[in-house]
Amino acid sequence: MKLAEMLGYADIEQLNRIADQYQLQCNTHSKNELIQSILAAIQRKEAVKRQLSELSLSERRFLSTLLFDSRYAFSQEELVARVQQGRFDEETSSGQETETATGRKRATKQPKAGKRKTRKEAAAPPPGPRSTIVKFKQAGWLFNGVSGASRYLFHVPTDLRDRFRDEMSTAMREHLLYIDEPDGFRDEQQLLAEDVLTLLRYVRQHEPTLTAEGFMYKRSILQLLEAMHILEEPPARGAWRFGYGRRMKDYPNRLSFIYDYAFYQQLLVEDGQQLRISPQGETMLASRALPEPTELYRFWLRLYKGAVPNILTLANWVHDLADRWVTTASLAGQLLPYIKPFYYDSAVDVLENRVLGMMMHLGLLRIGEHRECGSVVRMTAVGHAVVAGVYVADQDRIELAPPVGRRN
Repeated sequence: MKLAEMLGYADIEQLNRIADQYQLQCNTHSKNELIQSILAAIQRKEAVKRQLSELSLSERRFLSTLLFDSRYAFSQEELVARVQQGRFDEETSSGQETETATGRKRATKQPKAGKRKTRKEAAAPPPGPRSTIVKFKQAGWLFNGVSGASRYLFHVPTDLRDRFRDEMSTAMREHLLYIDEPDGFRDEQQLLAEDVLTLLRYVRQHEPTLTAEGFMYKRSILQLLEAMHILEEPPARGAWRFGYGRRMKDYPNRLSFIYDYAFYQQLLVEDGQQLRISPQGETMLASRALPEPTELYRFWLRLYKGAVPNILTLANWVHDLADRWVTTASLAGQLLPYIKPFYYDSAVDVLENRVLGMMMHLGLLRIGEHRECGSVVRMTAVGHAVVAGVYVADQDRIELAPPVGRRN
């Protein structure tokens, strides 16, 4: 539903709280006048721009997760979890924040005993994740359902969601550096899908022996990498590699993704210390049926979601902002604040290797080089269509990862 419809279903008490938020002067007993005044206030472009600029970083992260969600109704538990996910940098700076807050408290003159609180003070939301939800409700950005089970869900007005997304995109683009053409670029469309068949073909021909831990020996890995369209280096011994798939610790990034996909689709069978192709794999190899780009993209989202919870949002921002050649550095400047480091992967590592790098391998993104501007990226036509057409729910994850902290 659009904002006007949701305001029509809201009770007069909620309308008054929204009116207070925008400091509107209108008849508080007239629902129609309240709705018209609120609509006029929220629909002013400068008002939306100002409100977005006043949000904290954690609040912008929370809002960002709602902008590319194909659903419009969320439980309170879902929203609380998303707010908490966006507060990751507060954990490391809590000591400083506490000290600052204490200093403010000391400097603030305490009200006298028995002094009545103002209307604004009485309406102030309590601290914690739920306070963000209350703030968004008071701003008219979230509404409770109308009847039945939907009464316990929170809804986002469709038109307001689109306006926020456009406004945030415009604000980010002001800081991006776009160029005409790079000196050269890499485009790997369909190569990863073809290398799924390369893996199946290699396994059928060689039936490689597996180690006691279940991965191929180095000689087999090197032979397989030579047969792939994209040559990768095996991971260094003793490197910490986990969270991005079942075989991330054993194989390089692209190969581990291909292997995990084949294993999850039951195209391969780890039979004791022997790796074999399954009947499904034989059928796929005989028909030369390549996996669809949407299928590989959806698998990537589900596999990496445990390590990067907002990976769907990040992929959509890349889809939105990289519609032309844009420098990786300027794009990173806008997206890094939304990325939580994952153990030994910094936010830069997550963006460059786990998001942009894998989007290139999936054929969604081109990565180029410019003699003056350095690394640049641009979405492919296939990438735009795939990212715009695929949604994966928060809880829809693939758990193939080995125990955290396991070494090679």
